[in-house]
Amino acid sequence: MRQGINLLLLLLVLATSCTNPQKETASKKVENTKQPFKYWTWYGAGHTVPDSIHIANFKKFAKHGIDAVLIDTRADADRLSKIAPFAIKAGLEVHAWMFTMNRPGDSIALQHPDWYMVSRSGKSCFNDRPYVDYYQWLSPSHPEARQHIWNLVEGLAKVEGITSVHLDYIRYPDVYLPVGLLPKYNLVQNEELPDFDFDYSDAAVEKFQKKYGKNIKEIEVPAIDIEWKQFRLNEIKAVVDGAYEIAHKHGKKLTAAVFPYPEMADHMVRQRWDKWQIDAVLPMIYNNFYNEGLDWVKFASEQGIRDLEGKRTQLHTGLYIPEMSAEEVKNAIETVKESGAAGVAFFDIKETHYKTIKASKK
Repeated sequence: MRQGINLLLLLLVLATSCTNPQKETASKKVENTKQPFKYWTWYGAGHTVPDSIHIANFKKFAKHGIDAVLIDTRADADRLSKIAPFAIKAGLEVHAWMFTMNRPGDSIALQHPDWYMVSRSGKSCFNDRPYVDYYQWLSPSHPEARQHIWNLVEGLAKVEGITSVHLDYIRYPDVYLPVGLLPKYNLVQNEELPDFDFDYSDAAVEKFQKKYGKNIKEIEVPAIDIEWKQFRLNEIKAVVDGAYEIAHKHGKKLTAAVFPYPEMADHMVRQRWDKWQIDAVLPMIYNNFYNEGLDWVKFASEQGIRDLEGKRTQLHTGLYIPEMSAEEVKNAIETVKESGAAGVAFFDIKETHYKTIKASKK
């Protein structure tokens, strides 16, 4: 009897050892299946632009190798539902691009001055905006402002045929500008300046005090209060995670335009995107804004990929190309491919770039 049992166990072990490698191999094949390298572009669908122009532009994108288009309709879902079919018919994947925390000219938000972020110097984005006039930032700590953003996400997510809702300006205003832009504003930013350090709105200050038991306005040097910094990172994360749930509820993905890599984004705009629930990020690795070359594009892409290790979030490198020659665009695309990114996104394609972009797909 014992011999019979031993023989049975031996057969079971042999059977298991014969079948497991096949399963493991099949599993590895699935894991290692890579998606084609994707080409994206951002596109503003102005309300005064005729449909015939949009149709022509979408056809041009598709003809020259673009796979996905991020369409800005000012978060107008009805407008997107009319424009998106033109892009889909042209063979493009459509993503609904929206301004998120920065909501310039938002007719609903403008009825609520208390929804807006406030600087350490006491200036509200409602009527006293940092850097440029279109910087009208809502506070992620104000529950009604947050819900307003989620309502906009849901409206876009309901549009048939789109692939994702794409969050832009999903952060705080720039604590530090890219070094290449500082001369434009005649600024020196060697520390966190009061006019560019947000959010000291009542909603944020009260929420922070309730959670941590201290009034941030009474802290002598807020910049070194780690809990205050983490609080703001978490407030943005909460908006993103909520948007993720909404988008997925409607069968859509969530994507976002972000700063070059998480540590840098954390430092510059209170944005730690490697901690978010999100399907894909398009870091804006605009090297000329930082007085950097293509080696930095590769470094920043690789750094972001490392920070996302173990997550399902894809990284597609964003390039700012209007000032690049065709040859520079070609080299930039190759650099992004070498970095291991899942794709490349072009901001402001010029006529001189199209042939290069198409040729690079071969």
